[in-house]
This record gives sequence, structure tokens and C-alpha cells, in this order.
Amino acid sequence: MAATVVRYLRSVGSPTSAAAEPGAESVDALPRPDLRAVGEDERAPVSPAEFRAVLGNFASGVTIITAPPGEGEDGPAGFACQSFASLSLDPPLVTFMVARTSTTWPRIARAGVFCVNILGAEQGELCRSFAVSGADKFAGVAHTPAPATGSPQLEAVPAWIDCRIHAVHTGGDHLIVVGKVVAMGAAGEGDPLLFHKGRFGRFAD
Repeated sequence: MAATVVRYLRSVGSPTSAAAEPGAESVDALPRPDLRAVGEDERAPVSPAEFRAVLGNFASGVTIITAPPGEGEDGPAGFACQSFASLSLDPPLVTFMVARTSTTWPRIARAGVFCVNILGAEQGELCRSFAVSGADKFAGVAHTPAPATGSPQLEAVPAWIDCRIHAVHTGGDHLIVVGKVVAMGAAGEGDPLLFHKGRFGRFAD
């Protein structure tokens, strides 16, 4: 597990065994940065409603980020993620953003690995099931272990990317997670699931 993940987990008081691994780096806990991007006596330059309305014009693909179960956990972890992107070709890196209030993220951080499942045009309901907090998201969902990390690779997705956590950065009320790609694959067919102005869509013929 990357030292940055260890620092993050220590900063939020989550247990981790990474520091006990042979050769692991001894690190200090990072202070918890303020969630606000402006001071209490400052007015935000834009309102949250305006921010959402304007950024909603940017269409994106949709993914499900998964991780294997940790010690003492009943099952794997996963959540629907719109904010995913490729980052670097050499070395091969990808990135996704996750809310700092996410209850799924600490489980992924403890695992130190994740699989990005890129969704197809017909998988809107699958995405919705992983967007629900507190539910058994994997109930009835067929999956196999990704080859390098063992993270759930969901059945029938157009493409998947198996990663180890490379770095974690703070970005306001979100975390920016960088993953080093260790395996990947694609079916090479079918349209992607798109998200635009709060709705799912697909390419028109």
C-alpha cells in the first residue's frame, strides 16, 4: 500500500497493517485539511446549485470502482463513480475522485487496490444499485477476481482496469486517488453508459 494511503488512514483513525509489513516506510499522520475551500468569513464565488448546473453540461462515462474484502469484512467494497479519467501513459496511471465523506473509500484504501469497471449503455440499473449507501451492492451481481489484485471484475462490462493505489491527494471535499495500472482488458464492443445533466444516456445512431 502506498505511504500516502497509510497517512490518510492514520489521519482518520482507521487501522492499517501496512506499517508492519517488511520494509514499510514509517510515516507521520497527515493533518485533516478543512473541507471548505474558502474561509468562514468569505463568500463562495459560486453557489453549489450553480456549480452543479453548469458542470452538468459536461458529459462523462460511468464506472464502478471495486475492491476485495479486507480482514474481518463480510464482502467486497464498491461504489458508482462518474469522476474517472486516464492520467498518464508512462507509467500507466488512472485517477478517480471520491467524496471524503464516503463510507466505502476507507475500505478501498485499506485494501490498497481497486478495479475500475467501465459500464456499458445497458447497465444503468447496475450503476444505480452501486450508488445506494448501506445496501448489499453485490447481491445478485456476477463477478470474478481481477487477475492482479483480486478486486471484483464485474461480468459483462465493456472494459476493466486493475490497479494498485499509487497516491492520494486532497481536493476540497473530495480525495483524488491515483492508481497504477497492473492489468486491464476490454470486450471492444458496445456503447458506453453516459451521464449528462443528471441523467443516463447513450450515443444516438
